Amino acid sequence: MKNVTIINHPLISHKVALMRDINTNTKQFRELVEEVTTLITYEAFKDLPTVPVTVTTPLETTEQQMIAENSIAIVPILRAGLGMVNGVHTLFPTAKVGHIGMYRDEETCIPQEYYCKLPQGIENKVVVVLDPMLATGGSAIAAVDMLKARGVKNIKCMHIIAAPEGIAKLHEAHPDVQIYCATCDRCLNEHSYILPGLGDAGDRLFGTK
Repeated sequence: MKNVTIINHPLISHKVALMRDINTNTKQFRELVEEVTTLITYEAFKDLPTVPVTVTTPLETTEQQMIAENSIAIVPILRAGLGMVNGVHTLFPTAKVGHIGMYRDEETCIPQEYYCKLPQGIENKVVVVLDPMLATGGSAIAAVDMLKARGVKNIKCMHIIAAPEGIAKLHEAHPDVQIYCATCDRCLNEHSYILPGLGDAGDRLFGTK
């Protein structure tokens, strides 16, 4: 599918395997989420807008391309998306951060919005939506809907584990959005959890189970 990238890299595969392990503790899980996010970011941001600048080296002056200032915004979907923020900030420490709060209704699996706070001028930025798990696609679709309603035109979605069903639904709803995933798993179970997956990413990030 156009605009869908599944990143096939041995470093990512290794770290995802550790994340899946039920014996990986909260500290290790959080560190792995950040590390994998940084690796995804490197790939996802290869087309960021740049501007020419003049740099003085110890030997001479040269022209160089740099990423345009204030051109990026990170928008994690609460709460699990928070675990990916530092992974992006490792490469782009000045990126502004907005927050979209959603929870999944356990009976209907439909996302429910409860919070939205975005940086000023977000409509002029490249906006990266962060959520470790792309299961049904409902939360990601709703987040992109909210961003587009506020005039955002350049949106990327970054996920660590995705289900084929979620990728298909997000792509169908927003074919212009670039989707980046560390891995695509087998399927969803009857409760809309990803298999083989890694459990609830939020619980494992914050030690709530």
